[in-house]
Amino acid sequence: MIDTNDFKDISPPSLTEIYSAEHVVSGIPIPKTKRIEIFSPAEWEEFTEEWASSLISDYSKIARFAGSGDKGLDVVGFITNTTFDGGWDNFQCKHYDNPLQPNNIWVEIGKIIYYSFIGDYPPPRKYYFISPKGVGTKLGKYLASPDQLKTESRNNWASHCQDDITETLPIPLTGALQTYFDQFDFSIFSYKSSVNLIAEHSKTAFHAVRFGGGLRTRPPVTTPPYEIDSSESRYIQQIFEAYSDHTNDIISGESCLNDKPELRNDFVRQRERFYNAESLRNFSRDTVPVGTFESLQEEIYQGVVDACESDHADGLARMRGTILQSGQLSLTSNPLSSVMKVQDKQGICHQLANIDRLTWVKKNDK
Repeated sequence: MIDTNDFKDISPPSLTEIYSAEHVVSGIPIPKTKRIEIFSPAEWEEFTEEWASSLISDYSKIARFAGSGDKGLDVVGFITNTTFDGGWDNFQCKHYDNPLQPNNIWVEIGKIIYYSFIGDYPPPRKYYFISPKGVGTKLGKYLASPDQLKTESRNNWASHCQDDITETLPIPLTGALQTYFDQFDFSIFSYKSSVNLIAEHSKTAFHAVRFGGGLRTRPPVTTPPYEIDSSESRYIQQIFEAYSDHTNDIISGESCLNDKPELRNDFVRQRERFYNAESLRNFSRDTVPVGTFESLQEEIYQGVVDACESDHADGLARMRGTILQSGQLSLTSNPLSSVMKVQDKQGICHQLANIDRLTWVKKNDK
């Protein structure tokens, strides 16, 4: 008979100091290293494409092999613009439900040795195995000992490489190929841990969308330079046209504002707003996927265009009315919303004016 003393009362831990209101909405966060482990094959494919973009600054070119028969190639980093001849690294991305085992990689090593032997490409400088669950203990030991890795590769050639390197003919490890194998530098083979992958992925514009956790802090906004940059020419021209329309004077440059302190102060504010928006645009390039900022611009355009095209006393009234409307927009659906300021929304109006999507002076004013 079961002894009732073997039971204890249910006593969940106190959550007061452990969890927050955010957990009620989103649940307990899954550590990034664990999240990688549960990626589906399709999600893993997407993740490795995103991760590979973090390597662009380290190589002349990063590409994924898409030819017939992979020949042991996957994500390739070319060190110079001469592709293989200038040196290259290979990143072999494998999706398995378990940590990589030696039997998962023998044929990949065999392909690199065989295809470099027949001259399809020179041996890579480095060769990394990448898998969502990393490498197992046994394989990790082999990769840490090039001599042992070579010995085990030789021992497993007949069973894992000979009939699997190509689909058309067996590749026995004999003769000149065996000599090449014996001279091959097995220290090129290594692996990247999930911690390494996440650290490198965090440098991409996909990281916050893929893993959450919010965007990093925006850098301070650059103060507008004293000299107007050529990239500002059209929206600045539109501002001067709005001022001219308001004052019935020709205002063609900053010097025309010397005796108009209200407009001079307004002009300084408008340029600051434009540079706020430019700062957000630059920030978006490194933190969110391509098109996110352009989507925000479109959302603001749709939110202000009716106000812009309504009747106004003059061009300045139209510009101010449009900018006022932009500041009141609620734009919580865009990934940039958490770091966006009122000045950004106002400055985007000037970005839109800079490409003539918004126009301040209309023929029917007054």
